[in-house]
Amino acid sequence: MERTERPPQDPELRRRIAELIAYKGGGHNPDLVTDVIENGLKLLKDVEHRGDVKVIQTALRELRYAFRLFAPYEGIRKVTIFGSARLQPDDLEYQLAVELGRRLAEVGYMVITGAGPGIMQAGHEGAGVERSFGANIRLPWEQSANPVIAEDKKLVTFKYFFTRKLTFIRHSDAIVLFPGGFGTMDEGYESLTLMQTGKSKLMPLVLVDRPGGTFWKTWDKHVREHLLRNHLISDEDLNLYQITDSPAEAVKTIRRFYRNFHSTRFVKDQMVIRLQHSPSPSALEALNEDFSDIIEGSPFRSITATPEEIEADEQVELARIAFGFNRRAYGRLRQLIDVLNGL
Repeated sequence: MERTERPPQDPELRRRIAELIAYKGGGHNPDLVTDVIENGLKLLKDVEHRGDVKVIQTALRELRYAFRLFAPYEGIRKVTIFGSARLQPDDLEYQLAVELGRRLAEVGYMVITGAGPGIMQAGHEGAGVERSFGANIRLPWEQSANPVIAEDKKLVTFKYFFTRKLTFIRHSDAIVLFPGGFGTMDEGYESLTLMQTGKSKLMPLVLVDRPGGTFWKTWDKHVREHLLRNHLISDEDLNLYQITDSPAEAVKTIRRFYRNFHSTRFVKDQMVIRLQHSPSPSALEALNEDFSDIIEGSPFRSITATPEEIEADEQVELARIAFGFNRRAYGRLRQLIDVLNGL
């Protein structure tokens, strides 16, 4: 793919930005902040419409605040819970969401919800305010935060759905969907799309229904009969989600995903998978045979932390395997994680 060449840098502008950063006392990632400032100044000539500039201004402000809010809790795994804002405390789904939040908190997870009523409030009630985050959205009819999270510092309110969605995905280690309307469907499909295309990390996506309920079974039937049958998705894409009617099983699914698997990142043309313990030579041999369809280049092999990971101080103490991933078969990659967790 042809790439647009970066314009030449303006040394005098860079010098003045460096002085401005020094005036503000310096801080994290000055090279990247320099680029943000430089691009901000380009708005003076490149974008004339005031409303367009306001979108950029607000998005930057919202993301900066949200990232700062989550930073102290970076080392704690978090689960985002989506579902209808219209469900009431006497609805079984509401009670199941309370149970899910409680079970997640008991095993050390934190809960993120959209901070509104219904399933969102239920998740917070179960987890408790100390283990809850709220990502609220300003709507024309003024959705206020639920009473559990309303006065807590771990609440952020967004103007735009896209900055809110980015915050959900970036800080989640798993996603749980209860029955809901357009918003719940939107979040579910967006999460699936991002994982299917490699635009977000793979994580458990669990769909929870009431015992005997058909909400997600009907949705799954639609996916299989219309998307899969018409070759609009692949068989492997069905591995990107699981359906259950048990909060206990949902928590088990999430914890099992991180039994051995930790995280992934690309280093140049290699997919690096970080693990709690390395596969044996025979297990690596089996991976190369069973997952040969997703290998493009180097086979599976055990490695130590790469120079890029060491420089970024990214989990250098963990075991690792690496291989040339074709960057297409993320449903198969999800199957690979299940195999690694069974080793």
